[in-house]
Amino acid sequence: MDKELVLSINKYLANLAVEYFKLHNLHWNVVGINFKSTHEYLEVLYDGITKTLDEVAEVIKMKGECPLVSLNEYLENSTIEELKCKEVKSDAAFKIVLKDFKELKVNLEEIRYLSIQEDEYEIITLIEDNLREFNKSIWFIESSLK
Repeated sequence: MDKELVLSINKYLANLAVEYFKLHNLHWNVVGINFKSTHEYLEVLYDGITKTLDEVAEVIKMKGECPLVSLNEYLENSTIEELKCKEVKSDAAFKIVLKDFKELKVNLEEIRYLSIQEDEYEIITLIEDNLREFNKSIWFIESSLK
């Protein structure tokens, strides 16, 4: 597998890991009139990220490469930023997640492009599945913010 593709997939893995913790932070610290529904939806999102993290790491291993595994590596390679502990209103939490999910989508599109160039069909399939899920979440969040 091409080095650029490995770096791009590991960046995606790092982004997922940082987003996983960020979603927990928002889940724990969301406040306001829509607390319950937002709190529950954020839990659905981080549960989904858990599954995706595993699938991405496994495809990296299947291709004979080593996935990033430490918090330091995740922070060094992620383009998703951490969030400090503070109360966040539901609409602000949705805006934060929306921005991050759009960043993850850009990352996925880069991986898809590189995977197509190398005929890496297992990776393409995984990426297409992930894009579908992020597109659905983006639509849901944008609809919630109207």
